[in-house]
Amino acid sequence: MAAGLIPAAIVGLVLVGALVGLGFGLPGLLEWLTPFADGWQPVWADLLRWVLGLAVMGGAIILAIVTFTALTLLVGEPFYDRIWRSVERELGGTVPDVPYSIGRSIGDALGLFGKGLLSALCAGLIALIPVAGAAAGAVVGALLNGRVIADELSSRGLTARGLGGAQRAALLRANRARVLGFGVAVHVCFLVPFAAIAVMPAAVAGAAMLGRRVAGEPDTLPAPAPRA
Repeated sequence: MAAGLIPAAIVGLVLVGALVGLGFGLPGLLEWLTPFADGWQPVWADLLRWVLGLAVMGGAIILAIVTFTALTLLVGEPFYDRIWRSVERELGGTVPDVPYSIGRSIGDALGLFGKGLLSALCAGLIALIPVAGAAAGAVVGALLNGRVIADELSSRGLTARGLGGAQRAALLRANRARVLGFGVAVHVCFLVPFAAIAVMPAAVAGAAMLGRRVAGEPDTLPAPAPRA
């Protein structure tokens, strides 16, 4: 499982660098986006740009988390495939054998990236609401992003069972509370600087268990046989 840290570290460093770059360039970006506020009183212009900056940065962080998950799964395909297979063998004895090709992996990553982008935009727009917007945007972002992350991480195990996108979505909807609980927990862990690198292998293992549960298969070790 330690090998799973390598792709997570590579992708994580790239995305952290991108967020740092955005942070340094944010003041200039906000001035470019709000030239109409130049004639306002400084306090109101600063307030507008502060709120807008909070929304932009919050949306960027949410998008970075989704992008991190998608890119890490793509880059670390061989590593995370081993983790998933080991969990399947430990819990079920056999590994589902429907191929999860690199093409399908890329397709899933792109589709889920699109969902993540919508989540980031939605959370960013909510964050623009005065007073309570920042908190509401964070909560909505966590819920939406948690759902996307759970879908993203569990897609391998469910696809290997021959389930298409619509079938996977139906199973996840039928287990909404469990799916959100898992996804939001991973999302919150990913918010901690550099924690995503350490958490990613465990998240893949947890997603394998989640996939088994929503597919109606046992997700815990069988009880040992009683001794005679």
